[in-house]
Amino acid sequence: MAYILARAVNWFAQILIVILMARAILSWFAQNPYSPARKWYDLSVRITEPIVSPCRRLLSRFNTGMFDFSVLLAFFLIEIVARVITLIIYGIAY
Repeated sequence: MAYILARAVNWFAQILIVILMARAILSWFAQNPYSPARKWYDLSVRITEPIVSPCRRLLSRFNTGMFDFSVLLAFFLIEIVARVITLIIYGIAY
């Protein structure tokens, strides 16, 4: 049972990372509000904004210039949280 739960956590984390990558790439092509890329970009923003917004607020304390590293920070946080949850699941199960 612990293995299945740990796999589900890892799959969920990987899905979020793929959506974050799609958000980053589609942001270059989503200039036209009527393009299909814009619709996919808006969907990815709606899904990932609860994760990216706190990262953006955290990074606003530092002067990063015109670059937005909040998506990159979200990548790292998702990976770290997924690994910690997986370790907790295996620690409780065994």
